[in-house]
Amino acid sequence: MMIVMKADATQEEIDTAVSRVQDGGARVHVSAGAERTVIGAVGIDPQQRERLAALATEPGVDRVVPISKPYKLASREFGPDAESALEIAGRTIGGGAFATIAGPCTVESYEQTMSTARTMLEAGVQFFRAGAYKPRSSPYSFQGLGREGLDILRAVKEETGLPIVTELMDVRDVEAVCEVADVIQVGARNMQNYPLLTEIGRSGTATLIKRGLAATIEELLMASEYVLKEGNPHVILCERGIRTFETSTRFTLDIAAVPVLKELTHLPVVVDPSHAAGRRDLVLPLSMAAAAAGADGIIVETHPEPENAVCDGPQQLRADGFATYLRQVEAAAALAGRAPAPVTVPA
Repeated sequence: MMIVMKADATQEEIDTAVSRVQDGGARVHVSAGAERTVIGAVGIDPQQRERLAALATEPGVDRVVPISKPYKLASREFGPDAESALEIAGRTIGGGAFATIAGPCTVESYEQTMSTARTMLEAGVQFFRAGAYKPRSSPYSFQGLGREGLDILRAVKEETGLPIVTELMDVRDVEAVCEVADVIQVGARNMQNYPLLTEIGRSGTATLIKRGLAATIEELLMASEYVLKEGNPHVILCERGIRTFETSTRFTLDIAAVPVLKELTHLPVVVDPSHAAGRRDLVLPLSMAAAAAGADGIIVETHPEPENAVCDGPQQLRADGFATYLRQVEAAAALAGRAPAPVTVPA
């Protein structure tokens, strides 16, 4: 159930509504938008629902709305604004801002990672991505540098100021990853790792959740609910291609997922064209399609020497041509009414 406060509601009226919800034993999630505050009541029984409906007559309350979706907090009905704008490390994603998350598939060395980060900074990306831990189909493939990789990413952040997006695979690494990451990436294979999602929610660190290889859109939204229910509102959804019968690309990019998600949720939606394509020559057209479809951003792989990359070389863009690529994508985003996300440097 959702209690929508009036635009001129006082803090005292908001606090009173919150107390009434808590008195009934429900879990409370308060979301303050640009114009109004929304109070979510989660875990209520039919008797509590009837009692909370009476809040509609209380001072400062605009209306009480039941949420029929199984994903309550991710639902567009719950968001105080039609599209949530997340502020992460001085960058904005969502709410009309188009953000670019870019970097190599994995941290291979200090030199490779730092040189790519410097190039991304010059190109104007908002977030730097690279994996210290890598989920690989084969146990004999490169698994990432682990803690050494995190140290390299820390150095990148200190020098360039770029916020870090990196993958977390194991609950035992939550603390170490959170010390470095501004955004935790949950890979497609871990989308339904619910204990991991719960711990990430409790960490409070912003989270990017990739859609599973064979997951429905509703299952993706339910995965986000595991993070949101722990009081962490900074969740980004990612369409990265799903497994179909088609073999001409690595996965099949479900471009329809972008407008469908926009219809169902207030959370920002980004697209990963690199993993969907599996081929660098398709990354640009898929990126432009994502931008034109209304995505809030892209997460894309790039490398100084893709032919020598430890993993996923064929799908990584060449770093020295990244700025040209990005200007084309930003032009497509502008046609959809989304401008490059502004960068706020802390004083």
